[in-house]
Amino acid sequence: MDNDFTLLRSYIGRFIKLNDADWQMLEPHLKNRTIKKHSYFEQEGKKARDIGYIVEGNMRHFYTHNGEEKTTYFYFENSMVGEYFSCITGQPSRLTIEALTDVKMIVFPYSVLKTLFDQSHAWERFGRLLGEYLAMGLEERMVGLLTLSPEERYIQLLESNKRKITERIPQHYIANYLGITPVSLSRIRNRVLKHST
Repeated sequence: MDNDFTLLRSYIGRFIKLNDADWQMLEPHLKNRTIKKHSYFEQEGKKARDIGYIVEGNMRHFYTHNGEEKTTYFYFENSMVGEYFSCITGQPSRLTIEALTDVKMIVFPYSVLKTLFDQSHAWERFGRLLGEYLAMGLEERMVGLLTLSPEERYIQLLESNKRKITERIPQHYIANYLGITPVSLSRIRNRVLKHST
């Protein structure tokens, strides 16, 4: 078995216990893909069809509003990525998913996953648990945007399991994610640094 495929199987194993028969329903549909830095996995205005699992690299997803990019999420290795709304509805994507580094990933069609939901209780359970996981992440992000100041959101990044955003993502993208300018982020970082020393 391809070692990268083993990583994907382990990731799915965080949600459900997958036996060999269940895994073999998905495995023939898996493909390795490399996406170059600043290339797109999904693009606004195009229909999304694939789900990806990141083996190596960083990605971000963003919306464009009045010509401005609004970064809403970052992805790192050992996470799944996709434009689920477009995959589910068949409508053109409203967001873009961009590689921030060269990205090594595994991809498979969402249509295959949807078929597996109907064919296997294990896969159906995976779909439900993945949906719950995504919904919790969305809620957390939305609550942060609505109730916390940019400085509080930055401190939350430092104190949470999202700390790698501050360690591995360029500052201008972090500022965009927090909804502030790079200059404002620089001021916040300096204030936080002073308080922590």
